[in-house]
Amino acid sequence: MDSPLSPSNFAVQSCPLTDTPCQFLQELQSLRQEVDLLKEQVRTDALTGLYNFRFFSDTLPLEMERARRSFQPLSLIILDIDHFKGFNDRWGHELGNRALSHIARLIGLTIRKLDFACRFGGEEFVILLPNTDLRQALNVAERLREIVAVTPLVNEQDVIPITTSLGVDEFRGTHGDSPEGFLERVDVWLYQAKHAGRNCVKGPVIKSGDVNTTVTVEEKDALFGAVGSRD
Repeated sequence: MDSPLSPSNFAVQSCPLTDTPCQFLQELQSLRQEVDLLKEQVRTDALTGLYNFRFFSDTLPLEMERARRSFQPLSLIILDIDHFKGFNDRWGHELGNRALSHIARLIGLTIRKLDFACRFGGEEFVILLPNTDLRQALNVAERLREIVAVTPLVNEQDVIPITTSLGVDEFRGTHGDSPEGFLERVDVWLYQAKHAGRNCVKGPVIKSGDVNTTVTVEEKDALFGAVGSRD
């Protein structure tokens, strides 16, 4: 029997440079696929399938810079499973892992393809919402809270309710936050949600008279200043 690397096991394909048969081209393509898979594994949380903390740490400053340049809002949600330590103590860590995967699946069903859902660590998740203002982000967070609350985890004969607390805030190009500062702002709102009794969403209050505009006056002024004054 030929070895896996035997030339007879590779379809003869033309070399892209010389247009002559190249017996190793398929092997090179296979190696590229393996490299792509390894890259995906590096940025993915193995348990939940969401992006991991490393990916979030790399992506947050990039998205904030994109928001500065495009004058589009960027919103961030931090979601924390309520009383998760007690959950593990009662049901065990194996079911606790199932609960994390359960929440991750519900997040995936709720957000858009352009959003970034990440497991931040432990029982916390973060969701980056590009081109999303505070009002929209609060609506997303409320939908997340509700879908988790009405979709219990089913384990054989047990139906286990789970609730979450969520903090929300937005970043705009005129804000002076660092990535750490923006994350801290949202974390404060998460603390407020826990302090308020959990199973709720907290974020800045939107005044009823506020206009939901994509670009503020300050952002327009900054944009016009960047491209030069107009006559």
